[in-house]
Amino acid sequence: MNTIKSLITRYQLASLVLLTLLLAVVLPLSLDIFRLNLVGKYLTYAFVAVGLVMVWGYGGVLSLGQGVFFGLGGYAMAMFLKLEASDPETTKIQSTPGIPDFMDWNQITELPLMWLPFRSFPLTLILVIAVPTLLAWIISYAMFKRRVGGVYFAIITQAVALIVTVLIIGQQGYTGGVNGMTDLKTLLGWDTRTDSAKYILYYVCVGLLIAAIVLCRWIQTSKLGTLLLAMRDKEDRVRFSGYDVSNFKVFTFCLAAALSGIGGALFSLQVGFMSPSFVGIVPSIEMVIFAAVGGRMSLVGAVYGTLLVNAGKTLFSESFPDLWLFLMAALFIGVTMAFPMGLAGLWESHVAPWWKSRRQALRDASAKTSVPSTAPQPPRIVDPAPGTGLGDLPDGVSSQRV
Repeated sequence: MNTIKSLITRYQLASLVLLTLLLAVVLPLSLDIFRLNLVGKYLTYAFVAVGLVMVWGYGGVLSLGQGVFFGLGGYAMAMFLKLEASDPETTKIQSTPGIPDFMDWNQITELPLMWLPFRSFPLTLILVIAVPTLLAWIISYAMFKRRVGGVYFAIITQAVALIVTVLIIGQQGYTGGVNGMTDLKTLLGWDTRTDSAKYILYYVCVGLLIAAIVLCRWIQTSKLGTLLLAMRDKEDRVRFSGYDVSNFKVFTFCLAAALSGIGGALFSLQVGFMSPSFVGIVPSIEMVIFAAVGGRMSLVGAVYGTLLVNAGKTLFSESFPDLWLFLMAALFIGVTMAFPMGLAGLWESHVAPWWKSRRQALRDASAKTSVPSTAPQPPRIVDPAPGTGLGDLPDGVSSQRV
């Protein structure tokens, strides 16, 4: 029993089980398919927020360009889906059948070399993770080996986000330009637009997100997680102890990029398109807000923060189309001012202490009612039995029996 309790405490299984029940049971039963599909889209952003908890909360490295890795994973999956939707029979009215429509519009007569690997679905799944991770390794290795960090690294990631966005928009014939890749309907012949497909994709997203949280939590509780915290707080001491700090930062940054790429691929599957609007500086900063609202030290809190911010964004834009940006800013400022550690900090500072005190009060009350009273009992008067000769006792002699 003590072993089970220690595992629950160490890996925060209780909060993870509650999150799983909310995502896998409560929301599917209480929402229609349209709203549930919106929640599925929000959960693809949660992969980025979970990665930011690792790289920012534990590693102490603030990245303002995570939208790049989200977009790369999304474009990798979208390229496979676009090729499947551009078979020669479907595109026979084009000048060059068998290539995506935007290529035909830009007078490209054959499929570019960089598109060829995306004809294979297994290879596409590998590239969804490999492409963002490779770019993250190049950026982080070049920066961290030269001890570039802090605000300078954040600015560099913003510059990378801007460069990639301009590159995608400028290469319209190869990437679809500002319109992105649209009309993504099938996956290996399976229609992803049906209600049953949306339910399946939602549960796939939930399962992969829970697996990502478990993986990151395992890393946090390992020796590597301890070193990440030590590196964040006292980097020089970790370096003087003989550890290569830059390698830890590179690993964490690549892990966050891989998780972001998975989220982007799931986004393309659930939404049915991918565009450069999810790659630039603005979406990257929004993703940092998700982690900050949820709590940059909490993996589960990052998911709740993502759901809260995006649900507020949808609600405000539907109800107050002219004011929703101001309301979103007020939401973020209010949460960060009232709860500096996010929603997870609210739980630890208010809810958890109240719950512990409540449980202790119940234990104390139960202990008081279960302990027998030790107060002295008055003597019991017993009437003398007939024939015992006790009826005529002398004066001053009591007939009490104790």
